[in-house]
Amino acid sequence: MKNKEIIYNGLKKYFGFDTFKGNQEAIINSILSGKDTFVLMPTGGGKSLCYQLPALLMEGTAIIISPLIALMKNQVDAMRSYCESDGIAHFLNSSLTKAEIEEVKNDVLSGKTKMLYVAPESLTKQDNIEFLRSVQISFYAVDEAHCISEWGHDFRPEYRRIKPIIGEICPRPIIALTATATPKVQHDIQKTLGMIHAEVFKSSFNRPNLYYEVRKKNDQIDKEIIKYILSQGEKSGIVYCLSRKKVDDFAEILQANDIRALPYHAGMDAATRTNNQDAFLMEKVDVIVATIAFGMGIDKPDVRYVIHYNIPKSLEGYYQETGRAGRDGGEGKCIAFYSEKDLQKLERFMQGKPVSEQEIGKQLLLETAAYAETSVCRRRMLLHYFGENYYTPNCENCDNCLNPKIKVEAKELLITVLEAITALKEKQKTEYLIDFLVGKESSDIETYGHDRLEEFGSGEDEEESTWEVVIRQALLDNYLKKEIENYGILKITKKGKDFLKNPISFKITKIDEDEDDMSDLESEDSDIIASGVGSGGAADPVLFSMMKDLRKKISKKLNVPPYVIFQPSSLEAMATSYPITLEELQNIPGVGAGKAKRYGQEFVDLIKMHVEENDITRPEDLRVKTVPNKSKLKVSIVQAIDRKVALDDLAESKGIDFNEMLSEVEAIVYSGTKINIDYFLNEVMSQDVIDDIYAYFKETEKDDLEKAQEELPEYEETEIRLVRIKFFSEMAN
Repeated sequence: MKNKEIIYNGLKKYFGFDTFKGNQEAIINSILSGKDTFVLMPTGGGKSLCYQLPALLMEGTAIIISPLIALMKNQVDAMRSYCESDGIAHFLNSSLTKAEIEEVKNDVLSGKTKMLYVAPESLTKQDNIEFLRSVQISFYAVDEAHCISEWGHDFRPEYRRIKPIIGEICPRPIIALTATATPKVQHDIQKTLGMIHAEVFKSSFNRPNLYYEVRKKNDQIDKEIIKYILSQGEKSGIVYCLSRKKVDDFAEILQANDIRALPYHAGMDAATRTNNQDAFLMEKVDVIVATIAFGMGIDKPDVRYVIHYNIPKSLEGYYQETGRAGRDGGEGKCIAFYSEKDLQKLERFMQGKPVSEQEIGKQLLLETAAYAETSVCRRRMLLHYFGENYYTPNCENCDNCLNPKIKVEAKELLITVLEAITALKEKQKTEYLIDFLVGKESSDIETYGHDRLEEFGSGEDEEESTWEVVIRQALLDNYLKKEIENYGILKITKKGKDFLKNPISFKITKIDEDEDDMSDLESEDSDIIASGVGSGGAADPVLFSMMKDLRKKISKKLNVPPYVIFQPSSLEAMATSYPITLEELQNIPGVGAGKAKRYGQEFVDLIKMHVEENDITRPEDLRVKTVPNKSKLKVSIVQAIDRKVALDDLAESKGIDFNEMLSEVEAIVYSGTKINIDYFLNEVMSQDVIDDIYAYFKETEKDDLEKAQEELPEYEETEIRLVRIKFFSEMAN
């Protein structure tokens, strides 16, 4: 059997998929060929499958080095759900008893175990080294590989010992995987693991379903977050706080407001921490309030919002944490609250640490502050940080793109910046450059004699904030770059040098001096945070709901998270194609033979009963409908409704008539997106009219507009359609 056939058969057998995502197939082929492999793939991109499938296909046991016990447990549970035998995957760490350790070792030595998860600390223990020497190892996988680098957001010194210990045990190919790595961190990982010549696979960091927003923090922040969470019903969300005390306090505040929330941080005892995490995964609570200790241990696909109570200390950390939202491709709102005080607090945390560590921390904080304060597309800025270019002028899914600022010509300002960098021989960082431009006589500038250069003070007519914007935009537009080895030092690119010879138009966002003041004038009653764009929905919502209930019942019985049994997207597909045998069930995306055998019978029995009771004609070809991507128009309409833009004004701005606008909004709610148009209804209709039409739709058996017009002759078609939108959104979504 050819290699390609083997891996596709394995993909179908174990995971229930017919096709790979992105680079998965090429990565798997690289491992199967015995090559060192470096994988840079964002959260939700399918990293785990890149080592899980080769481990299942290759002779021997793959050693998976993972930093968190919680993460190992989740991965092992998930793997066991795909296969018929529990022995297929084990973890070896400090949480196990002696008897459990013996069981693990016996399964590994017998050849049952294809994946053994170990913490880096466990890997270094002499008795584990001795044991692993007797094991046939297929390859090593280093998960969350950014932990190797001091420039990574979760540096762990024990990760630096992985390579020498692998040499002690048995050298085999290494696959290093991370969801967050800047060019600097990637270089560190490859260097430390001795895999400079590895096959490198980079996936796009763009998560188009995630909405990014940064809000100025004020004294109403608790109220704003509570309002938003309450508006989300039973959707899952995470609130990240900077300190353990704030986690405990805010979790209590949410509970007091009838929100099902629990805290999570490293200061809690292990049992409580595990119980709280499991409660979240098992959907017993809706919200986890956490420190970053809750970062890597979560693999829940339907987290709908991630709120940062405090701005994080690095963009890598922020990306990793926001990446917990919308892993199933559905809605994901990422809202960060920002204040200068938070930055100052983070700076104070660094005091007393080694100078080199302080310098790294300071550079990372500056990047975060730049992201928080920027007026350009947040998606573009995030992707640029990870070394990826994003050329779309307006992503239409971040606060800056949805509320674009005026741009002004800044060609001369860029020339001034480039000339100053040239004068400084391309050896300085942003802060130094700005001091030089505005003519600040700092001790460093005087020491180097740069105050005597002609270009010193050449930008004194502009504010420091303006120069920050110019430099930031120049980096985004590739006129400047930051050196990798000595991170932060500004270098002029070829494009920048060409610009100096032949300047062209260069625009920056106009800085609005009143912007800060305006942000505090938001009405207390306004929806501070936009509600989400939905992910579509099942063709048969009744069946979908019944299956969700069944999934929850089974999950409680087996004590595993509901998504481990079947992903929401798999349930949606079942409610579209109605599989009534285990063979048909395996045609559903995400349902392989093992999963079908383990969990499938109760689901196909339920579907069969539902089909018979409701006389449903099933699609003969069992083709699963995919959820269509929302068009940019639909996304922008939803976002405008979130901002309470009047629908007639919205129609005018989009260049369509009002009836077309209503058709678009109807399509949005019918696809499964929940919206709220009460603000508009209350403007154009009396409450009695709304209640009367709403009551009709509540009682009628069919969603038939013509029939509704016959039954409600006293009301206009437009009025009926508007209330029908409200009804469908509230009752069906």
